[in-house]
Amino acid sequence: MSMQSLTYVIGTAGHVDHGKSTLVKALTGIDPDRLREEKEREMTIDLGFAWMTLPSGRQISIIDVPGHERFIKNMLAGVGGIDAALLVVAADEGPMPQTAEHLAILDLLQIERGLIVLTKTDLVDAEWRDLVVEEIREAVRGTVMDGAPVVPVSAVTGVGLDDLRAGIDALLDAVPPHNETGRPRLPIDRVFTVAGFGTVVTGTLLGGPLEIGQEVEILPAGRRGRVRGLQSHRSKVERAQPGSRTAVNLAGVAVEEIARGDVLTVPGWLTPTRLLDARLRLVPDSPVVLEQNDEVDFFLGSAECLARVTLLDAERIEPGQEGWVQFRFPAPLVAVRGDRFIVRRPSPSLTIGGGVVVDAHPRRHRRFRPEVIQALEVLASGTPEEIVVQALAAGPLERRALVRSVTLPESEVQAAIDRLVTEGQVVALGRGGPAGYLIRADTLARITGDIQALLETYHRRQPLRRGMAKEEVRSRTGLPARVFEEIVAHGASTGALVDDGETLRLPGHEITFTPEQREKIDRYLAALRAAPYTPPGPAEFGIDPEVAIALAETGEVVRVDEGIIFARETFEEIQRQVLEIIDREGRITLAQFRDHFGSSRKYAQAVLEYLDHQRVTRRVGDERVRYHSA
Repeated sequence: MSMQSLTYVIGTAGHVDHGKSTLVKALTGIDPDRLREEKEREMTIDLGFAWMTLPSGRQISIIDVPGHERFIKNMLAGVGGIDAALLVVAADEGPMPQTAEHLAILDLLQIERGLIVLTKTDLVDAEWRDLVVEEIREAVRGTVMDGAPVVPVSAVTGVGLDDLRAGIDALLDAVPPHNETGRPRLPIDRVFTVAGFGTVVTGTLLGGPLEIGQEVEILPAGRRGRVRGLQSHRSKVERAQPGSRTAVNLAGVAVEEIARGDVLTVPGWLTPTRLLDARLRLVPDSPVVLEQNDEVDFFLGSAECLARVTLLDAERIEPGQEGWVQFRFPAPLVAVRGDRFIVRRPSPSLTIGGGVVVDAHPRRHRRFRPEVIQALEVLASGTPEEIVVQALAAGPLERRALVRSVTLPESEVQAAIDRLVTEGQVVALGRGGPAGYLIRADTLARITGDIQALLETYHRRQPLRRGMAKEEVRSRTGLPARVFEEIVAHGASTGALVDDGETLRLPGHEITFTPEQREKIDRYLAALRAAPYTPPGPAEFGIDPEVAIALAETGEVVRVDEGIIFARETFEEIQRQVLEIIDREGRITLAQFRDHFGSSRKYAQAVLEYLDHQRVTRRVGDERVRYHSA
């Protein structure tokens, strides 16, 4: 991709009335203050936007954020997707309270590339300017702006503006390529309508490109729409690139159905959540000690909501310290592993900390669990393979769902999965493919062992049953039906289980009768062969119903109805002759069966209904035909 086709987003930061909007207008020729109220107050209230081409040919968007403390939430909605920051400090005032808060926010969001722009230099002499520069360097020490170049400018005289443009260009030389997952995500910071076009949303595009005609989903509500048009820097484009400020004209979604804080993405990728696991750091000068179950204002992307905090590894988090936390939200929001966030004290409102999302769809955790902390550490800094293994910790996932859940480029995730399968740490169940389930080898071994233990207990308690009903086994495991079937199939293929269709058993398990039961059975079998078509019932020989059922499961007899049992070889001969009659006569009736075999209506009806049930025959009125006949 050429430098001219790359797009970058720069954000301003700094105290109210330090000249951010004036600077942006001087740089770009575009007035970012778009609201009448902003013109009247001469201060930025909401986000403003401008754009320009740098000397190198790079295209940049500039987000002008409000500096007043009352509008910090608007500032936070704009800085989440920026590549670099301009920390603006007025030479006639030096660092002020919102300078410090904006700097803390940049530090917490890890906006690691920036310039310090000293504005209004035409109002001070050189000696005063040098004192302010030293004051600024002291204020930024230990933050992401520590060591950042200071560029003196005057938006009134134009002095320093060329140096600033060159400085921004040099700054962007060190910006790495945008992290592309192949899946677009647009945190929405503006929603409005355009006459003749309809709903338009804007934001900084992350993750992947957007194209005209593409189907999209607005979360957390889940509304579907289609991209009707795209603009970047007020120019129409067919395809918007990640990292660019993008305006999306939507078809199929009304403006009333969207709000700032929503996320536009591709359908089926992201799932809203009410829980987030995260690493949280408090700023050193926080007036708040964070304690268990405290409530905070939570800012992520362009979204803002209340959150309750569960401290997972500490009783409290002191200023300047960090810890593992789980956030609980009253309403769903959208997040991705790796997203950075800010937390503020609700009242009086003040930025107290921030951090990074480690798991966007966790289970609710109990506190002080070493295994939970270990898993979070893997998710925070592990290799792709470690992250995939951790993602499968909760149980098997479809391959496509696993790829979606891991916020890494798809090619990296697929390669990690393939390596893990080859190494035997992960097992691909069934036929594989995107819809095939993946499961950790240790999880598979545990579940298979649990099933074997169930069957062992069942065989011991029910020695006359060939196996345990599969549905009963499944309900005991609590597994979804498809996952259970895949695990059973794998167990059967490895010899760990025997699948008899409706039942499961352990290899080597056979029905065994006591000597007394066997003696009765042998006498009964002899009687069945002596009266093949009018067989006696098992009760006549003292055989319990349970033993009769077990005898049928061994295959020695066929139990067509309660109390009506045939020797196996006799029943097979009956079935052969029934089909022979149907093939010759075209059908068979109860009377034909009775007369042909010299039996009674009771036996004829029981046998024919059994054959119907087995799909050997099919009833048509009072007659039977072959099941698959026309």
